[in-house]
Amino acid sequence: MNGSTIILTFTAYEEIGPAKNVFFAIIFLIYLASVFTNTGLMLLIYLDTALHKPMYIFLFGLMLEGLIGSTTVWPTVMANLATNIHSTSYEACLVQSYFITVYGGCMYTMLTVMAYDRYVCIFQPLQYHTIMTPHKVRVLLVAANLFPVLLVVGQICLTSGLPLCHHAIHKIFCDNLSVSNLGCSKTTYATVTDLYGVCALFFFVVLPVFLILLSYFRLILLTSKISADARRKAFATCAPHIIIFVNFSMSVLFAVSYNRIAYYVPIGVNIFLSSLYVLIPPLFHPILYGMKNQEIKRSLSKRLRSAYLVLGLPKPKKSSVALAS
Repeated sequence: MNGSTIILTFTAYEEIGPAKNVFFAIIFLIYLASVFTNTGLMLLIYLDTALHKPMYIFLFGLMLEGLIGSTTVWPTVMANLATNIHSTSYEACLVQSYFITVYGGCMYTMLTVMAYDRYVCIFQPLQYHTIMTPHKVRVLLVAANLFPVLLVVGQICLTSGLPLCHHAIHKIFCDNLSVSNLGCSKTTYATVTDLYGVCALFFFVVLPVFLILLSYFRLILLTSKISADARRKAFATCAPHIIIFVNFSMSVLFAVSYNRIAYYVPIGVNIFLSSLYVLIPPLFHPILYGMKNQEIKRSLSKRLRSAYLVLGLPKPKKSSVALAS
């Protein structure tokens, strides 16, 4: 590092060619929908005191993480597509890598906290409010977000110290793995950086996934001993969380697999696989909770009826605002 600005090039943009307008339109629509749905659900939770419960507070945090993840990536990508700029400074790339990694880590820690909340709700319902006190909810929220934030600082600091041997990224945005791959291999420093990355991966992904799967394994064992009706209610309570967990994990798995085949797949598949975990989950998660959760549907229905009254519009039929509840 001699103090001069290091420029990195995104090679994937060069292969898009005339299709850049199509990519821009798709990304713009998905990002706009993600911002609208996440912000809408967050406002609903904030404004409705009936939703000021641990589950919805954690859900608020999950939606916020989705906004951070998508906003870290897509405005920059759209600007690059619109201006034909296919490069970025090394420092800007590190900043983007930091926030994307924090997004992934916080998503898993938040999903772990939500799994714990659902476990207590189902198997210790009488003690739920004693266990999930406001103080404990605050502690869990802070821990779920602060732990990844601090751990990623160390990861990015180590990555920034790698001597660079390459300056081309075969993606449309930066992440920590792609930046690490720019470094010169077979050095002691690179080995230390890789070991730190493995440890971070364990705490970000492996441990949360293990705890979530353990909670659902115990759920399956315990629900086998209760009535069929109680079993259905238990799984209905957990269904949105299970679907979100599977969706995000599959998206991350595709992104990890992509790094093995990046140079051997068509550009459209390249972009889709590398972007999946910041493209689909932020849009899918609020829509899923809006469709599956009865309390959210009732709250939204109430807000819509109030809006009709304020605007002086004819009162809609109940079925049209009850969102098929």
